[in-house]
Amino acid sequence: MLRTWLLPRPPWGRPGLKAVVTAGVFVITLWNLRCFLNPSEVFREVPKHTKPLVVLVWKWPSKQVPNISGDICRELYGITGCRLTTERRLLGQANVVVFPHARLQPGRDRLPKERPPGQNWVWVSLESPSNTKDLAGWNQTFNWVMTYRQDSDIFIPYGKLVPNQSATMNIPTKTNLVSWVISNYHRTQKRAEIYKNLSRYLHVNIYGKANKKPLCKDCLLPTTSKSKFYLAFENSIHQDYITEKLWRNSLMAGTVPVVLGPPRANYEQFVPTDSFIHVDDFGSLAELATFLKTMNSSRYRQFFAWQKKYSVKLYTDWRERICTICTAYPSLPRGRVYSDLASWFNT
Repeated sequence: MLRTWLLPRPPWGRPGLKAVVTAGVFVITLWNLRCFLNPSEVFREVPKHTKPLVVLVWKWPSKQVPNISGDICRELYGITGCRLTTERRLLGQANVVVFPHARLQPGRDRLPKERPPGQNWVWVSLESPSNTKDLAGWNQTFNWVMTYRQDSDIFIPYGKLVPNQSATMNIPTKTNLVSWVISNYHRTQKRAEIYKNLSRYLHVNIYGKANKKPLCKDCLLPTTSKSKFYLAFENSIHQDYITEKLWRNSLMAGTVPVVLGPPRANYEQFVPTDSFIHVDDFGSLAELATFLKTMNSSRYRQFFAWQKKYSVKLYTDWRERICTICTAYPSLPRGRVYSDLASWFNT
């Protein structure tokens, strides 16, 4: 019911009944016209009903498939409207189908024969190009890519720094200078060459399968935390390829990473300038060794200043990574196919 106080009162007194009725009809007509022309603006408080986004994982990235029943994305990560499944019978209902490269078998015959209209396929890999084979056979197959590269459609880093205003500096007690955990040691890798030459100038405590000193899952951080420096050497050097060697073995452990990987500028897109030491910062490995051995305690503490503002967040659960597809989904490009996947990934 319209109230007369909605109408302006003229200076000469109360409006007549005819004027009130006429004005009321005019206001109602304007309201109805507004609803017709722009209903979303008028009724914006009423949310549209949408079905959950169905994400079918063709084959789970790890051998062990975790529990993905129910509304797991909301329960674990606060991501709503997202349903994960590995049931291939739901292929026709899936909005997105995820194909981890490590679980793909050569040949398209193992993939679905048909793709429902509007369905998008995602290629997933956390390995570097040096350790990713048989890409040529997957041209004209995938709509989106999901990797550690920042220019991926869906970016899934190994870790990141998250703001933490209550954080304080915590430097564990140190009992040795340098450590390195290595499982797959190949003499042809650059990290093997760097280690061999660096070890001429200082002692490196080596752990892992390569040195027949494997560390249990819960032993890794307590072990590396005892070293002042950790060799965060990547197995290959590629753009944005910065793995758990930096995030978990070094920063989370409370030791200073000595990195070998992409250029310093690339690392600085992820972590503060003075939180790590880059092998390329020095003219020779002898200079690097001297820098590590002669560093005073005041200079050493500067490497931990980031702890006052940030904490390390690791991405280790594939459920979290795959749930992020639903978060990114509205802004992802439609109607695109990677015609040459190998060229993109090897760039």
